[in-house]
Amino acid sequence: MDENINLTILNEIAKATRMGLSNIIFVSDKVGEESMKELLSTQYAEYGKILDKVNTQFEKYGEIPDDEPIGAKMMSWTGVQMNTLTDKSNSHIAELMSQGNLMGMIEAQKLLNHSPEMEPEIKNILNEFIQMQHNNIEQLKQYL
Repeated sequence: MDENINLTILNEIAKATRMGLSNIIFVSDKVGEESMKELLSTQYAEYGKILDKVNTQFEKYGEIPDDEPIGAKMMSWTGVQMNTLTDKSNSHIAELMSQGNLMGMIEAQKLLNHSPEMEPEIKNILNEFIQMQHNNIEQLKQYL
């Protein structure tokens, strides 16, 4: 089994998970409805669980995840700020978050489809990540 493909996939999951966590932080102060804040808080916790599993896998390899480039984080923050400048409605925020989840789901599915040789534990985490993204979108639909 190619260790590099497993580490690459773990890094991609870690990157997508950290982006999800960051984006929830970036929009949370713009959310007015308490039920939506609670939903985002729950989703934040789910991202944290996935990241914990990814970090456990990194420990098995004696590796640490790649650090997220500061530029990517700044671009994400700027994107959220610009996209919510004129529209801070729950509907708009739910749309932005759903788009992010969909992008994460697509990228994760590509990894799954094109890396059949990944270790079963990593495949399970990737499938869990995809399912979490799908669930997030379903939960956000009520706010669209």
